[in-house]
Amino acid sequence: MLHPPSYVHGASDTPLLGETVGALLDRIVARWPERPALVVRAQGIRWTYARFAEEVERVAAGLLALGLEPGDRVGIWAPNRAEWVVAQFAAPKAGLILVNINPAYRSHELAYSLNKVACRTLILPRNFKTSHYLEILLGLAPELATAPAGRWRAAALPDLRHVILLDDEAAPGTLRWQDIAADAAARERLAVEAALSFDDPVNIQFTSGTTGAPKGATLTHHNIVNNGFFIGEAMRLTEEDRLCIPVPFYHCFGMVLGNLACVTHGACMVIPGEGFDVLATLETVAEERCTALHGVPTMFIAELEHPRFREFDLTSLRTGIMAGSPCPIEVMRRVVRDMHMADVTIAYGMTETSPVSFQTVTDDPLDLRVSTVGRVHPHVEVKIVDEAGRVVPRGTPGELLTRGYSVMRGYWNDDENTRRALDDARWMHTGDLAVLDDDGYCSIVGRLKDMIIRGGENIYPREIEEFLYGHPDIQDVQVFGVPDAKFGEQVCAWIRMRDGARLTVASVQDYCRRHLAYFKVPHYVRFVDAFPMTVTGKVQKYLMREAMVAELARTAAP
Repeated sequence: MLHPPSYVHGASDTPLLGETVGALLDRIVARWPERPALVVRAQGIRWTYARFAEEVERVAAGLLALGLEPGDRVGIWAPNRAEWVVAQFAAPKAGLILVNINPAYRSHELAYSLNKVACRTLILPRNFKTSHYLEILLGLAPELATAPAGRWRAAALPDLRHVILLDDEAAPGTLRWQDIAADAAARERLAVEAALSFDDPVNIQFTSGTTGAPKGATLTHHNIVNNGFFIGEAMRLTEEDRLCIPVPFYHCFGMVLGNLACVTHGACMVIPGEGFDVLATLETVAEERCTALHGVPTMFIAELEHPRFREFDLTSLRTGIMAGSPCPIEVMRRVVRDMHMADVTIAYGMTETSPVSFQTVTDDPLDLRVSTVGRVHPHVEVKIVDEAGRVVPRGTPGELLTRGYSVMRGYWNDDENTRRALDDARWMHTGDLAVLDDDGYCSIVGRLKDMIIRGGENIYPREIEEFLYGHPDIQDVQVFGVPDAKFGEQVCAWIRMRDGARLTVASVQDYCRRHLAYFKVPHYVRFVDAFPMTVTGKVQKYLMREAMVAELARTAAP
């Protein structure tokens, strides 16, 4: 029997939304002004859609009053807070492009991100946990401390003009969030929204690449508004739903699968805290009577295994999304049974596709919600191809390509990497190996890219390698992932030291920890004399991985 080709188009009776982010919010506010929009327990915020829209318009006009122009980039380097959600909608209303900066970034990554996209404004808190944001920024731009707000110029950050501090106490060279204000002229400039196109860029999200440096995936209004809408449709969200969002906003999971899925359906965004906290999440779901909950598998595992789990009434839960890495079937069964999430869905995608391309729906059988990533999203095309670019038959693995409204404009100011990712026919090459069955369900079976997925965070070894090459005592380095029961994978680095060097595991980790996000710091470091190589001189990472797996198995044996 001949199998059909591995090509499918996501048919739908529901048309795409032709709206900007601002127009979407205006429509939802007009329909449900008094419905709850945003609850942020840590900040004591409970806003209706009407109140939320007031704050969005204040900040949008205030950003224009600073002298920003449509198309300027506004960076936000912060954990989950009310201001993040406001900025997500205020920047688009003002015609500005929001730049998401991972709150775990350190100075090396922050400077690169701000300069790559020429950020004019940066929003940040003073501190969060062990991250001292203002201190890190001052290390890069000491000029900030010696001139009034908006009047300084930093040699290391030449495009940055304004720093907005999420703190009640002012700091030299900065504006406080509550000080953002607009005169009548600035409010009149909000009329710029009417001239915006839904094809305009609205958001830049950084995604690491095999070439090392992060790339700025540039997404449009059309990309993220529609992706958020169809994500919510798969979950069957309505204005009665209350979605608990413990996943980070800087990532598409929080911003699109969370916030935009809610707003497109008039549902309520419920934020349990600035970062993921198991107890706070369980308390929030129970006390706020949340009907939906998002998370990566490790989050759900942590919730299920919390010693106080049985104390919380989670019977209000119905749906949510588990994504970021494969979910063990037993975990899925426990989520359905013990957390009452009978309609939980699985989603797959990538930042460059806004992000979701495949998603299960609430009536898919449980085994398909675990063994596959569901079927293609509405209005999205996918095909699976062999090394020659030919579409393979159903049931045959190959590289997954996707095309449609959700595919990014490109990488900001990076034509070379854009051409590598997007071919002439606008197919996005995901780098993932996948299989499409006869019913259209997709299974991800491997990766062409040498990517590590640690607890839902995508880590590209080349970025860490290039960073470590800058260490004066390191001659060569290879970074790869090894299996881990808790996080899925951990980062491992094999290092060849220069003659006479005296590195230790701790010194390498401390060096990385000062400059890289915590999840990129190698968990395992080994010092070697040589790497396994092919006869043509190509490094064989798979042999390194096998050796580490064997070593870890020996050390774990009783």
